[in-house]
Amino acid sequence: MRVNVLLFAAFREAVGASRLELDVPDGTTLRQVYALVEGGHPRLGLLRAYTTFARNREVAEGDTVVGPGDEIVFLQPVSGGSA
Repeated sequence: MRVNVLLFAAFREAVGASRLELDVPDGTTLRQVYALVEGGHPRLGLLRAYTTFARNREVAEGDTVVGPGDEIVFLQPVSGGSA
């Protein structure tokens, strides 16, 4: 099944693209999608510990199973705000 990975900020820089289309087997989790992308782009390993995920515009756990056509985003922690 095919999924779409959107890449922003440091993820885009590490991969050299803002979007990837991947064919993944049924039962693949968000964490496994990250590992597949990281396999071709080892610089993503530096970001792995700080990465969370979104699936179809909703924050999701790494063990969430993806489905055909899903939009996946790797997210970095956000800091700041007003006191």
